[in-house]
Amino acid sequence: MHTWVPALLSVTAAVLIAGGTVMRQRASYASGAIARGWWLGAVVAVTGFGAQAAALGLGSILLVQPLVVLAILFALPMEAWADHRWPLRIEWAWGAVLVACVTVFLAISRPEPSARRPDELLVVVTVGAVIVGVLCCVIVAERSNRHYKSLCYGIAAGTLFGVSALLVKAVAVRLIHDLNRALLYPELYLFAVVGVAAIFMQQRAFGAGELQTSFPALTVMELAVSMALGVALLGENLKVSVPTALFLGAVLAVMVRAVLELTKLAAVRAEEIAHRAHRPDGSSLS
Repeated sequence: MHTWVPALLSVTAAVLIAGGTVMRQRASYASGAIARGWWLGAVVAVTGFGAQAAALGLGSILLVQPLVVLAILFALPMEAWADHRWPLRIEWAWGAVLVACVTVFLAISRPEPSARRPDELLVVVTVGAVIVGVLCCVIVAERSNRHYKSLCYGIAAGTLFGVSALLVKAVAVRLIHDLNRALLYPELYLFAVVGVAAIFMQQRAFGAGELQTSFPALTVMELAVSMALGVALLGENLKVSVPTALFLGAVLAVMVRAVLELTKLAAVRAEEIAHRAHRPDGSSLS
């Protein structure tokens, strides 16, 4: 129950988030504005985030977040279908690496949800410290060139999305176990603030124009920060020996590399589509 249900919800969330992202991306590039297809994609993506929230409420962050990252993989055939092409071999290769790493990590680690509830004061202090770090990233970004501006905003957005995962889990737990008093807890309001800030930072990162820089940084930071906070604040851990833990660390490193490569490929395609959309004849770039 604590493994299969949140795992199924996580995979469902990954599929829906991937589909919603591709639909919004294609609709906005095709028309140059927010059209009906964009809103439909937004509804699909929000449904995916709802499934992710339910998974976080029932399962461990260490289980849910690696599975949600598979959205990058699910987007491959969806993007290929939208572009009327077959996915590239390099895409399938890194996709296979990602699936293998996630499977090995979860099969060996078998993460389970912690019985510890996040201390309210500790959560507030942690979020405050993260916001200070994000503000430092913003200051550096505004004083940097286009490349580092995109990188810094990507790091800031990914960090805030990682914190949002922790807050979503905290809010979901409150709703499941203490619905009548859920509005009295600060996690709900912290999530609202952090979520809005994360979306703003994401748009600033994408607005810098270098998706191949900001997108990978955002994706990896969200995964790393959410898992680190799950261990630090919720007491989630992997009941494995030291050699096994080192092996799992190496698996995570390879998984991060696969995520980076897939997000770079996706970012390059997104920029190519944007350029084609702005060409008068609609032809592809050479």
